[in-house]
Amino acid sequence: MTQRKFQKTPVKMVPAPSYGILPERDVGERPVLETRNLGIDFGGLRAVEDFNLVIGKTEIAGLIGPNGAGKTTVFNLLTKVYQPTMGTVLINGRDTAGMNTVQANKLGIARTFQNIRLFGNMSVEDNVRIGLHNQIGYSTVSGILRLPSFWKGERAQHERALDLLSIFDMQDLAGHQAGSLPYGAQRRLEIVRALATNPSLLLLDEPAAGMNPHETEELMENIAKIRDKFKIAILLIEHDMNLVMGICEGICVLNYGRIIAKGTAEEIQNNPVVIEAYLGKQKEG
Repeated sequence: MTQRKFQKTPVKMVPAPSYGILPERDVGERPVLETRNLGIDFGGLRAVEDFNLVIGKTEIAGLIGPNGAGKTTVFNLLTKVYQPTMGTVLINGRDTAGMNTVQANKLGIARTFQNIRLFGNMSVEDNVRIGLHNQIGYSTVSGILRLPSFWKGERAQHERALDLLSIFDMQDLAGHQAGSLPYGAQRRLEIVRALATNPSLLLLDEPAAGMNPHETEELMENIAKIRDKFKIAILLIEHDMNLVMGICEGICVLNYGRIIAKGTAEEIQNNPVVIEAYLGKQKEG
């Protein structure tokens, strides 16, 4: 049987008020993310400098660059794992200065990691329910005394967890131990757990790592489905250029901690500065 290929919906990108482009459908809406002159130093070494980016409310965007370019450092800055040395991060228009990772998450930003960080000895459902921690519908007293509100809240969380798992057709695995899942399924579970926190911006750090071509194709379909179902923005780091060019609307290219290009997939593919960053300067003649 011939494998169906994911088809990206054409979208017009237009100039944003500052530092980039946005999907035309998001013009007039407050950007979900805006960074201004963002940067960080580590012991005198500037790892990221003048990182300026705008992401539309429902945009699927890509952050790419060679190994060591600073991509994961940017994610750590956005999620407040690192506090920036300079610059500003706005999430839904709110300045995250002085916030920690929990506060940034409550503001609407969630992520997955380059290395899987599931609770392997816990069930699939319990991993998702950890992401639902900020949506508990009962008090501590109700939980201790097992009052009706506790059982109502538990049922609601169970149903919500299964609903989220159904995005990847994983609801039947709810009772399985997370660490026993195949690698690709663990990757998908991480995405579900991040979605459980009810984000407006989802950061995916190399979501296709370790996946075969069929799994990657499914991932592309599911990223689009997540954006459409939850009406959120997605920013991903990925080395699989087929995935990046096939799903991302706006793409930002980082090299040595600085942005060297921003544009659509077609513009990035044909940008000589980007080609040189990935392949090195080609000798003439």
